[in-house]
This record gives sequence, structure tokens and C-alpha cells, in this order.
Amino acid sequence: MNTAQPYQNPVIAQRADPWVYKHTDGYYYFTASVPKYDLLELRRSKTIQGLAEAEPVVVWRKHEEGPMSQLIWAPEIHFNQGKWYIYFAAAPIDYPEDGTFNHRMFAIENDSANPLEGEWTEKGQIVTAWESFALDATTFEHNGKLYYVWAQQDYDIPGNSNLYISEMENPWTLKGKYTMLSKPELDWEIIGFKVNEGPAVLKRNGKIFITYSASATDINYCMGLLSADEDSDLLDAASWSKSKQPVFRSAPENGQFGPGHNSFTRSEDDTQDVLIYHCRNYTEIVGDPLHDPNRHTRAQIFTWNEDGTPNFGIPLPDKDFVRS
Repeated sequence: MNTAQPYQNPVIAQRADPWVYKHTDGYYYFTASVPKYDLLELRRSKTIQGLAEAEPVVVWRKHEEGPMSQLIWAPEIHFNQGKWYIYFAAAPIDYPEDGTFNHRMFAIENDSANPLEGEWTEKGQIVTAWESFALDATTFEHNGKLYYVWAQQDYDIPGNSNLYISEMENPWTLKGKYTMLSKPELDWEIIGFKVNEGPAVLKRNGKIFITYSASATDINYCMGLLSADEDSDLLDAASWSKSKQPVFRSAPENGQFGPGHNSFTRSEDDTQDVLIYHCRNYTEIVGDPLHDPNRHTRAQIFTWNEDGTPNFGIPLPDKDFVRS
């Protein structure tokens, strides 16, 4: 396999929580958190690198007040059951209460062929079994069922967020049982904050893999990995195993700090797997890391281990990086 890295990083500056989806029309569709956390934008390109020059189109803006009026975080675009959906989190206030923000999860829908055109319709809040801080939803289809994976706080479990899975009744409604897949408990998951968030799903080699991000969004941010057999009951917590160590973390030797909140796509010729993620290239953050805009979108090819698990390597240097 050709594992040469064709992408020059960063691909897009000041876009955190990046989501890249390659559709059947041959376009890559991109969305991410914008620095002001005030809107949802989309761009598309026939190449990953070309997303940098693609014209962003604003498809939705935050409300003046109410539950969708502040801190629009971590959008993802999906094509589910013949329509486009963007899943995102929003809050009624722009500050935390009792150490936690107040986000809930929402969806908008578009039935146009090109999601940069046409009308987006609000489908409302994705309602879970209890009301608490919730964010970072993703969806995936498996064996004819649509699943939803997200991060949410449980007041009975110490920490900011755990990971959950549920089947979906439709692309904006959950049904049936809820299962907790992971909680922040290992030493590398609880630095600064006790966090499991930003899940992304990868299906390969008879397995369902879910990457996720852990710890505070500074140099300690890193990625873990959950895995289950593709024929197992995905709503049974016992079907899932969890990596004991991070699978992707800071690489000071390459000037890369706090990689995470990733997505997956394929190379332009569909022969290689691509990890999309955000990362900073410095450590001197002033104030709350969430308000530092320089988590840039990056891309790199990854490979596979002999046991069928993904091998992400380490974050590669920026194109103008000079090793000191």
C-alpha cells in the first residue's frame, strides 16, 4: 500500500471539530466549529486539500435567544435515509454552570441534491433519556439499522461526559435502550477534565471501531478507541472493548499538540483511509483553551495493524515546520 502523505497540513486554519464526508457524487463535504461558535457552514471540493479554497456557505445561524442561541459546537453532516442532516450542539448561555456547559443536541434537514443549496429545516432537539449536558453526536448505519452515538453527562458519574449509543427511530429521533459505552476513568482520560467526547465510527475488518477524545482541550487532548465485533449486539456494553492507552496523542517532536475530535474519510482514489482531526501547533494558550481559535483542521493517511486495528501513527508536522 502506498502510504505517502499527500496532504499539506494544516488543511484549513481555525476550524476545530472537523467533519469530512465523501458522498457518492465524488465531493468531500466539510463542516466544523467556527471560532465565534455562531453558525453552521458547509464547503465542498473534489479533493481534501481543495477544501481550503472552497467557498464556505452559511446554512444556519444561531437564534437570538433560547436553547440554540449560544456556543454552536461540533457540527457533522450525514446523508441518512435519502436526506442530508447536520447534527450539532447548542446552548442557551455562553458560560458553564456548576463546572459544565449547558448544551443539548439538535438536527437540521435538507432534501436537496447539493446540501449547499436548498432549505435547511430545523428538526428540533435530539431527546435523550435525561436532560443534561449533551453534545458531539454522530450516526452510522449497520445491518439495516441507524445508530446514534453521543457524549452526555450523567450526574451520578463523576466527570463531564460519557459516551452512549442508541438505535434511531428516524434520523432525528432515538428509540429503545440506551447503552453507556465508555466513561472517563483511565489516567489519560481525566487530565484537566474527565471527558469522553467526539466519537467517530469506522467499520472495517469485521469490526466496528469508535474513536473518541479525552481530557482537556489543551496539550493533553488525545484519542482513545472502542471496538466491537460487527456481528455482536452493539447495544450491549459487553460487546465493546476499550484501548488501555491513547491511539493518537500530542507529538512535540513534530510541533503538534492536543490532537483529537476526528472524523474518517477515504483518499481521492478510494484506496486509502484518511484521518481528519484538529490540532494546535503551540502550547502557550492564554485563557480558556476553548476560546483559542487555533485548533486547525488536519488530514493524514493511516494504515492497519496485523490484528485488524487502525494504526494512526502520530500527528505529522505542518508543512513549514522546522525541527528545533
